[in-house]
Amino acid sequence: MSVTWRHLPAPAREIAVAATEAVEAARARDIEAYDLSTARLAVVERAGLVLGSVVRLLLEEAHPDGLDSDDVRRVLERCVRSATPWRPDVDPHVVLVLLAGALGVYDPDGDGSPPDPAALARHAPLLVADLLAVTGGPVEGYLGAAFAEIERTERHD
Repeated sequence: MSVTWRHLPAPAREIAVAATEAVEAARARDIEAYDLSTARLAVVERAGLVLGSVVRLLLEEAHPDGLDSDDVRRVLERCVRSATPWRPDVDPHVVLVLLAGALGVYDPDGDGSPPDPAALARHAPLLVADLLAVTGGPVEGYLGAAFAEIERTERHD
């Protein structure tokens, strides 16, 4: 990895490294590396917040005029179809939860079977990798923007 995350606190560095490794493993369809990095993401506090911010940033870039239900369906279908050949355990419901969460419209209390953090960690890098294929940018840039946005939000709260 050519990007250094030394300026981040240790927990944020761990998220950045694991997320980058997971997305790169997804792009390479490297099952072993993917499983290792997503297992790390599953146990790191706030990894979901960071990855959700990355997904939202990618969605905003890929759909500058906003998303409608057809756009969300296309993103969901493309991600699941792309991942299924090497990740047959991909769950469309979990990907939909990630999309809805990134858009701020997911209510876990209204979900009869909300995914656990491990399932979210196993699916978020698949969605990020799929969206990066559309936007063409490096994951590090989106992670950096997500960390900056989270920091800005926390300072104003």
